[in-house]
Amino acid sequence: MLLPPLVPLIDNKTTEVSAHKGDNPLIWPLLSLLQKSVQGWKVHHLASELQSQGLMHNLDPAPEKDLFKRNFLLMNALFELQDMLLPNQWVQTQAMDIRILRLIPSDIDLIQHQEAGLKSYYLDWGNYDTSTNVVREMLESFWTSYKDYIGINGRVMHLTQALRVFELDASASDRDIRRQWRKLALKWHPDRQGGDAARFREVCEAWQALRVRESA
Repeated sequence: MLLPPLVPLIDNKTTEVSAHKGDNPLIWPLLSLLQKSVQGWKVHHLASELQSQGLMHNLDPAPEKDLFKRNFLLMNALFELQDMLLPNQWVQTQAMDIRILRLIPSDIDLIQHQEAGLKSYYLDWGNYDTSTNVVREMLESFWTSYKDYIGINGRVMHLTQALRVFELDASASDRDIRRQWRKLALKWHPDRQGGDAARFREVCEAWQALRVRESA
């Protein structure tokens, strides 16, 4: 199991990263990699595979900080995915054996208790050691790469159409939109049973339009 990295943390008074409205796009390619493999992944092998697909870039000129930030993004996405797949599947997050378990471990309550501190650390963007704008720009860059990777139309979908795809109306809150985005993306992800690549792309296109609305 990974331990929180021993790196200096910037005072939260000087960074306001934890409340940004982005969504880690590494969640979806990680889901593909984990669904397609019965073998466990090492965290650095996951990073190398995502880099080979053009979905992970250099994040810092200092090699040690670049390594830390790559690890942070991966663990953030894995813990987000862990919550999304429960209660049907479990994402095991051991650094040398990362995999999706089809059966929930019998000691799941103990595992969640043991991982609580680590999970809290990696889900707090304040620990990424950068500013809000840099995090947003980084995630936008990753989303651009991922859109190209899965072949999303470059034209921004109209908000009315996007809400229709999300099965929501104009009164939907940002929270409603985010919840529905993750529900539908997980449902239609092409590497899940019953998934559909065309529907998944449509949901991603709708999310891009609704993210613009959130940022407005």
